[in-house]
Amino acid sequence: MRLRRVLLATALMLTGAPGIAAPAAPAPAAVGDRIAAALSHRLFPLLSAIGADPAAVARLRARPGIAAMLADRAGRRTACGQDLTCIAQALVWTPAEAATLVGAIPTDAPAADDGAAAQAQREIDGVNVVLRTFGLGQVPRYPLIDGAGMIDPQETRARLQAAEWLTRTPRAGSAQALDGSVEFALALLDASDRTDAIAFDPLTGGLNAAAFRRAGTLDWKRWRYSALILTGVGPETPDMPLSPFGKYHVRLAAERFARGEMPFIIVTGGRAHPRATRFTEAEQMRTALIDRYGVPADAILVEPYARHTTTNLRNAARMLATLAAPAGMTALIVCNPGQSEMIASPAFAQRNLTELGYAPGRVGQRLSPTELEFQPASASLRVDPRDPLDP
Repeated sequence: MRLRRVLLATALMLTGAPGIAAPAAPAPAAVGDRIAAALSHRLFPLLSAIGADPAAVARLRARPGIAAMLADRAGRRTACGQDLTCIAQALVWTPAEAATLVGAIPTDAPAADDGAAAQAQREIDGVNVVLRTFGLGQVPRYPLIDGAGMIDPQETRARLQAAEWLTRTPRAGSAQALDGSVEFALALLDASDRTDAIAFDPLTGGLNAAAFRRAGTLDWKRWRYSALILTGVGPETPDMPLSPFGKYHVRLAAERFARGEMPFIIVTGGRAHPRATRFTEAEQMRTALIDRYGVPADAILVEPYARHTTTNLRNAARMLATLAAPAGMTALIVCNPGQSEMIASPAFAQRNLTELGYAPGRVGQRLSPTELEFQPASASLRVDPRDPLDP
């Protein structure tokens, strides 16, 4: 009889009989994701900070036009149903939507030197770049280096589907409560195995730890230059760790450093040539400087993110600021004659304005076919996720 009563009670519970409440399904728990959190903080620090704070989201939604605009965006996404390409397109911010959000960002929000509005606009532009490049197949400015490349349509669908599922799965500290586009962009980069922007963080540790310790003991007035900046010049051949030009760059740097006019060599170059290579230019140049030329490890700083000459200089300027090199102190760029001539040209100055929005520093006197003086600019500290592999 007892067994019969148990079976009857179970049956009534499953059928939802009055008087017997079925146990409530537990609410999905928002779990932390170290990789997604680090990538979000690096690429979209302002939007992520607002989105992760319920009070900040509520204040932003209360601003004129914000709640209606976000509701329209959510409705546009819902209307796509299961059409993954439509969903990715629906998450792209229109100029009007971006202007509405940017205009509502509090002026005291954490941001770069040019203000919260400018930082918010760069981050929205960065979200759009990721969605279009890694989700919708838009060809980037440098297709041989950047973007997703030619991939199978089934793989494209798998990445979009994973991004859609991940965006709808709660993540602790995410911007999902504000808008799904940031999380979708992060998931697309993760699904494409392109989390390059955080691969070597923190830059003050790891391969750079010894150099940063030494920097704390320096008398900078002893040196003519703050550092020798050795630019990347990657191979176009898969599985080639250091290009022929890269080997030439390394010897130039070793010879120039041996004269004793600067305390550090900054080797700068990311995982760029060819697209999606497994080798990081800066890491390979550091190895060659140590193994082939005997340069001390604590005299070399690795900047492993730059993908273009513009960001070689921008990121080197950031590295010097982090190192606490004196403001206004000149550095020396060393590279092959062709690249050196290009850096000194008006066309390169315009390229910086087009691609970065500012000059990462002032290119000074060209001392020889392979040497240029360079004064870093403080504007280089701005986060710019429009290049999501090297913000």
